[in-house]
Amino acid sequence: MSSTEPAQPKPDFCKYQTLISDIERGYMQIPRFQRDFVWEKKKSADLIDSILKGYPIGTFVIWRTRERLNNVKRLGNQDLPEIPSDDFVKYVLDGQQRLASLFVIVNGLSVEKDGRREDYRNIYIDLDAQDDSESVVKTDRPAGRHITVYDLLNRGIAELANEYKEHLEKIQAYQNALRGYDFSTILISEYPMEKAVEVFNRINTTGKPLTLFEIMVAKTYDDQSFDLRDKYDALCEKLSDVTYEIPPSQFLQCISINMEKGECTRKTILGLPSKGIAGVWKKTAAAIEKAVDHFRISYKIPASRLLPYPALIVPFSYFFFKNEGGPTSQQDIYLKEYFWRAALTSRFTSSVESKLAADCKLMDTIIKGQRPRYGKEFNVAIKKDDIQNLSFRVGESVNNAILCVMAAAGPKSFKKGSDIILNNSYLHTSNSKNYHHFFPKAFLKAQKVEGGKANLISNITLVEDRVNKEIKDSPPSKYMEKFRGQGHDLDSIAKTHLIDDLDGYGVWKNDYEAFIEARSGRIWEELAARFDPSGAETGRS
Repeated sequence: MSSTEPAQPKPDFCKYQTLISDIERGYMQIPRFQRDFVWEKKKSADLIDSILKGYPIGTFVIWRTRERLNNVKRLGNQDLPEIPSDDFVKYVLDGQQRLASLFVIVNGLSVEKDGRREDYRNIYIDLDAQDDSESVVKTDRPAGRHITVYDLLNRGIAELANEYKEHLEKIQAYQNALRGYDFSTILISEYPMEKAVEVFNRINTTGKPLTLFEIMVAKTYDDQSFDLRDKYDALCEKLSDVTYEIPPSQFLQCISINMEKGECTRKTILGLPSKGIAGVWKKTAAAIEKAVDHFRISYKIPASRLLPYPALIVPFSYFFFKNEGGPTSQQDIYLKEYFWRAALTSRFTSSVESKLAADCKLMDTIIKGQRPRYGKEFNVAIKKDDIQNLSFRVGESVNNAILCVMAAAGPKSFKKGSDIILNNSYLHTSNSKNYHHFFPKAFLKAQKVEGGKANLISNITLVEDRVNKEIKDSPPSKYMEKFRGQGHDLDSIAKTHLIDDLDGYGVWKNDYEAFIEARSGRIWEELAARFDPSGAETGRS
């Protein structure tokens, strides 16, 4: 083995006093991956109960390193010390909740949870319980003789002798069980962060793997000034007001791309300096908001569920990060062409990170006011005739691109004539409330049109959330005539759904084939105008 390679994981055992002492001296720290670091009292009591009975409680995975993660600065009402910046530190990668719970119980600390303060000094051992009792350790004060775990570990036998004469032997046995318990540990020494986390995720088969976002929260957290999780939550709250969401992975990719790195791989993100992230997040958040506004206003995409790929937020935020003044009319043409070419190809179905880096270089060209040179991977393969046979599948990029086109037409209610409000929660699955089969599937089934032929994207309209229940299995001629009778300009409303001629589209005759052919052609016109604005590829003049 090369001297530069990390040592092999080392299994070992240690006593509780060693673990607690290392935390109290600052040589062992708990990374700040999550907000809560101590189990609820009942679960913590069960941990002590298992130790008293000699049951296995799992292994502590400890990472010895010179790397620095932001750690838990305070457990309960006790501050935890730091160690010199040039010294080794041991981080608990697996077993954080167990160790934190043990620490607060041993030290008799109180912890604020869900707006109330829990006193972990008040965890009791029922001295009258039988050895085969379901639980010896209780969170409620037992009616009979009892002792707190805190007193058991912090008071000597001589001090307890007068108070617990009849139970002294049992108390000493419990003290020996806790103090002598062999806690299983695995030490991984001087692994790079990425490998240490991978080791943790492989060992932690029964728990929730650490996400990249949780790791970066731990790496960047500063009690005084910066909490990446809080920054992300604040951004999400702003975006939710305009019906948009951004996954944590895209948020980190935006930060990485914007930090002059030009890359957003996992390894690159893990290597980002904490101060650099703290320095760039505000401008990045503003760029993400501008990108969202661009999607909403310029492309008229009212909800993030309709985006062909969530990853599209990354190159667009990069554009607004570098070009704060917003796009010129020429840049706007190029941005739109890029968006629709990416949407109508399989651009982000694989190798997303490398493609995002490449596409940000395309954005650099657009920022210069020039049209990018697109490779073959940006050639739109779908043709006009393909749309007639395209099944409706939520989340598939071409489907979502077509839904974006439908949304951009400004669909109005067939029933009320008012604007349709599209909501992420009503766009989640194919049977969500904002989706309506213009020719209801139940009606088509009765006409012997079943399966995929009934569930075509060209048969989908965007409606208010209660229309489906009212229409049920009625043929279009029947329910549309009913809506016409309510005094609305149904022809104008239909055009907002890309149905230009109710008669010519076969609506009044319930002609499904005529409808699909005509509406597919209308959808194609809208798509072609977006990905091929010059008309050179599609032969449009």
